[in-house]
Amino acid sequence: MRERSLILIKPDAVERNLIGQIINCYEEVGLKVMAMRMENITEEVASKHYAEHKGKAFYDELIKYITRSPLCAIILEGKDAISKIRQLNGHTNPAKAEDGTIRKYFGVNLTENCVHASDSVETAKREIAMWFPN
Repeated sequence: MRERSLILIKPDAVERNLIGQIINCYEEVGLKVMAMRMENITEEVASKHYAEHKGKAFYDELIKYITRSPLCAIILEGKDAISKIRQLNGHTNPAKAEDGTIRKYFGVNLTENCVHASDSVETAKREIAMWFPN
């Protein structure tokens, strides 16, 4: 089934000029970039995006990190995109990520793990509408 997912190439990866390399990883497995934009996000947008984490110990650090510098928001599309992307991204903690995954190659630590991806079709719809309202 063809699906769409939101990908955020996070500030740590943008700062290290990894956007092209990360997009290439997705394109190599047959995913297509449907939309893309760069922006500095506000705390308001960040808190809306990460609302499910509010109140958790790492929340304030996450908001500070995601708003520190530009990120690259992307819509990817392809057959079984959600599961393909999540497998390619690897474990949230780069130290536990599998060889061959984006986070293993490019992630720094649990916070600076270079990418975000929607975790379900429903989440993707919500996130895409938030990041790409048009």
